[in-house]
Amino acid sequence: MASNDLLAVLVDADNVSPSRIGAVLAEIAQYGVASVKRVYGDWTKPNLRGWKDAASAHVIQPIQQFDNTTGKNATDSALIIDAMDLLYTERFQGFCIVSSDSDFTRLASRIREDGVTVYGFGERKTPEAFRNACDQFTYLEVLDKPDDLETADKPAEAAAETTQERVPGAKLRGDAKLVSGLRAVIDAASGDDGWANLGAVGQLMRKRHPDFDSRNWGYAKLSDLVKAIGLFTVETKPGGMRLKNKKPAA
Repeated sequence: MASNDLLAVLVDADNVSPSRIGAVLAEIAQYGVASVKRVYGDWTKPNLRGWKDAASAHVIQPIQQFDNTTGKNATDSALIIDAMDLLYTERFQGFCIVSSDSDFTRLASRIREDGVTVYGFGERKTPEAFRNACDQFTYLEVLDKPDDLETADKPAEAAAETTQERVPGAKLRGDAKLVSGLRAVIDAASGDDGWANLGAVGQLMRKRHPDFDSRNWGYAKLSDLVKAIGLFTVETKPGGMRLKNKKPAA
């Protein structure tokens, strides 16, 4: 359920396709109210032309920033300066940085130093440093299909880019990082009886691994993912689902 937290959404147009922004904003709506929405770029560049319709359709304020010096990313600098100005107002409970650029790693860390939540959105190629600097990081590839603004004439191609096939259970069990991470979190979140609430497991996984998302493996819900892995005892109670690590076979 969405909260009433005020969020500032800052988009790096150089690193995000305009066809993705609708799905990003729908995701952000689960976390709070996007009271500020800005997209940064040099709009004289032909490759950013698609942002004109996207910004208008989603009521995002375009911020023009000319590349005055070759080799320097003026767009990143403008976004960072605006982010700090907005942070100092103390109006926002969260910042959403939409980019795959590691240049925003320090910005995310700085915002979190003030106790403000940072949600990151970027492609799978996003460097680990930026992903881990955020409280929560979501890959663009796992969100809903792109807007029709840019892909209406090639729906098959767009679908291929965004559809995440469900990873089968055997392959999930072979994912050492995923399995060991869940085992450790279940141990940490469990009571004396060894059972851990599913919600607590999900929250702790996000804290330890900001880019953790069951959709990365093609599962809409964490419950579906843990069931598919098949290495945990799953029990559904009136208060919700809980998990326990299975003891290894003797």
